[in-house]
Amino acid sequence: MKAKLRGTEIYFDVAGMQLAPVKGDFVERPVLFLLHGGPGGDHLRFKQTSLELAECAQLVFIDHRGCGRSKKTKQSDYTLENNVEDVEALRKHLGLDKICILGGSYGGIVAQSYAIRYPKRVQKLILVCTAPSKDTIEEAKEALKKQGTPQQIKMAEHLWSGTFKNPKHLGQFFEAMADMYSIKARTAKKKVFQTSHTLWSHEAFNQGFHFMKTFNLISRLKKITSPTLVLAGQDDWICSVNQSRIIAKHIKHAKLKIFKNCGHAISTDAHAGYIKSVSHFLLK
Repeated sequence: MKAKLRGTEIYFDVAGMQLAPVKGDFVERPVLFLLHGGPGGDHLRFKQTSLELAECAQLVFIDHRGCGRSKKTKQSDYTLENNVEDVEALRKHLGLDKICILGGSYGGIVAQSYAIRYPKRVQKLILVCTAPSKDTIEEAKEALKKQGTPQQIKMAEHLWSGTFKNPKHLGQFFEAMADMYSIKARTAKKKVFQTSHTLWSHEAFNQGFHFMKTFNLISRLKKITSPTLVLAGQDDWICSVNQSRIIAKHIKHAKLKIFKNCGHAISTDAHAGYIKSVSHFLLK
C-alpha cells in the first residue's frame, strides 16, 4: 500500500489485528510502527524476523522516503527531518492517536528523533542496535580495523564517504559484510540474510552517511517520556553496546538489555530472545 504524504508516496504494509478476538472476547492491541535501517534498506528484513510480534501488536512496516517501494525523489529529500515528519504524517493518515515504535539501526535514529519531537504521540519506544550520536562512526572504524578483513575494510570506505555507485554496489557491501553484522553468519552453511527481494537505495544511504558525521541527539534524549526498551548486541561493530548504554542512561524510563554473542543483527543472532523481550515489553 502507498500513502500520498507530504508531496511523495510512502509504502507501508500491515500485519496483525488491532482489535483481535482472544478467548471469546476482543482485545485492543497497540499499533507498532517498524522503522528499518540502512539508511537505504527496506522493510523486508522485519518481515523475515519480526512477524511473531503480530501476536501482541498490529504491525505497520514502513519504507522510508526514497527507499524500498516508496517513491523515488531527489537525493537531497532523503533526510532525517523528512523521515521523522513522514512517520508523523502516516500516523495522522491512519487516524492513530498514539503509536508504539520499533526502530533498528538507522531506523532507531529516526525513532529517537520522532520521540524527541512528538513525545505525546509515542506509547512505547523500542530501540534496537542503534546510536544517539556521530561518535558511533569512529567506534565502528576502530572495530572494523580489529575484526574486518582487508576486503571489508576497503568496501567500508564507500560507507564512510557515502559513495556507493548504485543499488547493486550497496548490496555487494552488505554481502561482503554479512559476518560482521551477524555472529550467526560466521558459522552458517547458508546465507543468513535473504536479500534477493530487497530494493536498496544507494542515494538514501549516501545521503544518510553524510548526515551521520554530524548528528547528536544525546542532550535531547531527556525529552522522551514514553517507556523505552533498548536492545543491544554485545559484539555489534557498527552501533556498539556503548552507544546503547548512553541512550539508556539519558532516557528516564529506559530499560537496557544486552544480548551476548550477538552482532548488529540481534533479531537473527538471538531471534527467540528478541521476540520474547519485545513481546513482553509491549504486553506489560
